[in-house]
Amino acid sequence: MQIEVKNSLLSDFDTIFKFYDIAVAHQKKVFHKHWQGFSAELVETEIAENRQYKILVDGVVACVFAVTFNDQLIWGDRDHEAIYIHRIVSHPDFRGQSFVKKIISWAKQYATAHQIKYIRMDTWADNKKLLNYYTSCGFDDVGIVTMAKTDGLPRHYEGISLSLFEIEV
Repeated sequence: MQIEVKNSLLSDFDTIFKFYDIAVAHQKKVFHKHWQGFSAELVETEIAENRQYKILVDGVVACVFAVTFNDQLIWGDRDHEAIYIHRIVSHPDFRGQSFVKKIISWAKQYATAHQIKYIRMDTWADNKKLLNYYTSCGFDDVGIVTMAKTDGLPRHYEGISLSLFEIEV
């Protein structure tokens, strides 16, 4: 089995949104919160800036994720020297393949090559299953933030508390 992490292309646009739809359906089954959708402009910008990625398994898109290099509204004064991972979605046919661990490995290499000190993620503070999973993948739980300002963030960030996770590279 050949696994590759590659930048997403505009030709992947529909696939990315299909994956987001799959994720929302899954979130609705397993948790009381779910994503509220993402703008086409956001994803187009991420693709243009080489911040939207796909994981290919034997040439088939199995997982998508996005990164950013600043996350001020969520991380506040700690927003520095980090790569932030967002919106990891695995296709159901590929669940259980430990893609989060593969993304962490990729992010460590990326961070080292670009002199980045932290790999960071966030998720709903009350999603115990996901909190435990992220710590089992090597992330440190570094606190909870309640969102006050959400201008520019997707709608599901409004009025929530997030658990913050990081790995020091």
